[in-house]
Amino acid sequence: QLQLVESGGGLVQPGGSLRLSCAASGFTWDYYRIGWFRQAPGKEREWLSCISSSGSTTTYADSVKGRFTISRDNANNTVYLQMNSLKPEDTAIYYCAAGDTSSCRFRVKPTDYGSWGQGTQVTVSS
Repeated sequence: QLQLVESGGGLVQPGGSLRLSCAASGFTWDYYRIGWFRQAPGKEREWLSCISSSGSTTTYADSVKGRFTISRDNANNTVYLQMNSLKPEDTAIYYCAAGDTSSCRFRVKPTDYGSWGQGTQVTVSS
């Protein structure tokens, strides 16, 4: 059974950094692209980034481009989201999700991803 578990969230001051991890089990990891989303209270789930199954292609939403970096370690079935220059508006629950095709192209909707983690809270506040 496919399972994703996020970790690394917490409280950070504006301008600070966090690294989120998404650990996967129960499926053939190498065939799946992985995306990161976030959802703030009262808002829709927002796509942030995607990494292709091979790790060769990454895509980012404009809201995080230049501040966030996605990467994957296929040997350890883990995807990371390095978040720098955090702002209060980055406060949300962050989710990773797996999609069963390799390419990230145009894969920006929650419905493009079939499996989800439980989420990890990120709070940016002084």
